[in-house]
Amino acid sequence: MMLLKPLFQWVSPAGPRAKLSVLIFHRVLAEYDRLFPDEMNARRFDELCYWIASWFNVLPLDEAVARLKIDSLPARAACITFDDGYADNYHVALPILQRHGMRATFFIATGYLDGGRMWNDSIIEAIRTCTLQMLDLSSLGLGQHVLNSICDRREAIDSLINKIKYQPVELRISIAEQIAHLAQVLLPHDLMMTSREVKAMHQAGMQIGAHTVTHPILARLTQVQARKEIQGSKCFLEQLLGDRVGLFAYPNGKPGEDYAQNSVDVVRSLGFDAAVSTQRGTTGSQDDIFQIRRFTPWDHSRVRFGAHMLSNFRNA
Repeated sequence: MMLLKPLFQWVSPAGPRAKLSVLIFHRVLAEYDRLFPDEMNARRFDELCYWIASWFNVLPLDEAVARLKIDSLPARAACITFDDGYADNYHVALPILQRHGMRATFFIATGYLDGGRMWNDSIIEAIRTCTLQMLDLSSLGLGQHVLNSICDRREAIDSLINKIKYQPVELRISIAEQIAHLAQVLLPHDLMMTSREVKAMHQAGMQIGAHTVTHPILARLTQVQARKEIQGSKCFLEQLLGDRVGLFAYPNGKPGEDYAQNSVDVVRSLGFDAAVSTQRGTTGSQDDIFQIRRFTPWDHSRVRFGAHMLSNFRNA
């Protein structure tokens, strides 16, 4: 493993040839989750932060963007980002980041703060807590789902999310709530951060970015609708924080599929400094800073994690 740092130095030197690695996370659970064994948890995230700190120069995203523009990035430059605004970002991830002396950027879907819940989490929690052995969703055109095992439940969740993912926001929410009703469960209201917690994150030195209001698929919206979503989250956060918000993350983030060029145009026109996608790879000074690449390897071992981080430079 002693070889990894020199290798990162070689593929990502300082200055004009620098390449920025940006990692993306969503949740950091307090404990291991049997339903989603690959979901990041506190122990793994702490270990991963140690690895990252030993190999990379971790920068706040706004500083990295500014230095990318003038070819002054340090060697092995990296940033850490989170999407959506989960409560565990504040309660679990923040203390770990502080312990490692790292600053991250948290992109917030503002419509779900203060007791809200994203549609996919409604499905996950409905299936997780359902006590039925067979969940009949035929009335919704979503078939029947056996729930006898963890594997069954995971398959049901994946199937349902994939079927609903690209529906309009209002329909996604409605279907998810109907699934919870048919599953005979009460859904939680504490999955996302409160406005107070977002403000506390900012005061703790973390960066806050916009991530739309309701997390729609921007490519499926008109330019007027997209502008309302993007501007709405920016204005809400700026009013909440009393500070300018200059960074944006495209929901889901796949270029051409989840957002289109007109989405990028809207973000530029609203005065953002940069935006991030979920396209794999690294970003150099000649790349579009409104489509910064991001990814995260999910390996449990240091060797495999480092190897995947290194392979990500091939996608630049």
